Amino acid sequence: MGLFGGFNKKKKENLDKGLEKTKQSVLSKLTRAVAGKSKVDDDVLDDLEEVLITSDVGVDTTLKIIERIERRVAEEKYMSTSELNSILREEIAKLLAENEATTTGDFDLPESDDPYVIMVVGVNGVGKTTTIGKLAHKFKQAGKKVVLGAADTFRAAAIDQLDIWAERVGVPLIKQKMGSDPASVAFDTLSAAKTQNADVVIIDTAGRLHNKVNLMNELSKIKRVMQKVVPDAPHEILLVLDGSTGQNAFEQAKQFSAATEVTALAITKLDGTAKGGVVIGVSDQFKIPVKYIGIGEGIDDLQLFNKEEFVDSLFKE
Repeated sequence: MGLFGGFNKKKKENLDKGLEKTKQSVLSKLTRAVAGKSKVDDDVLDDLEEVLITSDVGVDTTLKIIERIERRVAEEKYMSTSELNSILREEIAKLLAENEATTTGDFDLPESDDPYVIMVVGVNGVGKTTTIGKLAHKFKQAGKKVVLGAADTFRAAAIDQLDIWAERVGVPLIKQKMGSDPASVAFDTLSAAKTQNADVVIIDTAGRLHNKVNLMNELSKIKRVMQKVVPDAPHEILLVLDGSTGQNAFEQAKQFSAATEVTALAITKLDGTAKGGVVIGVSDQFKIPVKYIGIGEGIDDLQLFNKEEFVDSLFKE
């Protein structure tokens, strides 16, 4: 059994509920696109293209999906509009399956004498601190010893927020005063984690993006300093994106990917938006695994991303 357990019925119900706004938006647009038409033709495909783009799937990924459906229409000669939903579902699932980076499965920690180090990046306001708290809760539930590090020393609120989450989850937080060197906090966190024989370390970092060079330098310094304590740290660089920002999430993924080697994505706030299609586009365009999705405010509302279940929830009538 993996760290987060199997994809059970309760989790599926939560996923369906979390994606309800996106699903209703997509299905209503699809219904309008095929209204009064019996077969899939060029006009329907043009309308479908608009449905996907306005659902924040992204232009490049939308064009890939449309090309796939055009090929099927050509092969099958006649395709009823009543089949469009299931065909769209199949083709998007295949597209995500072809991108091996999105195949994540469960997350057992590798065997090691050192703690597993996750460095979390992302702009302010995307749900970064909340994601760290929920992730710490999941690891603790699985019997892992967790230590948090408040290396976002740029905002006093970031340290305070993480402090609240650490207390709520019941895990230690290593912090310094606002304005301290973030790399120094990371060093202290990993040193404490090793002393305490921790299994997992989660490091928060500042959410600034106005100057990519400064961001790159700061994150590189944090990594170098961490490696003095744990030579192969960080083992994961998790970028948190706010799903409700739609196309802005693409831009943030682009900027952070250029500034550091992002290895996994967490897409949050999907329950409060009709822009859940962004998960499909980001998965396809950046070839970085979407590892977690946030579908509610509760402490358990952070789920492993399961692409088959996600697509099923999005297009289930």
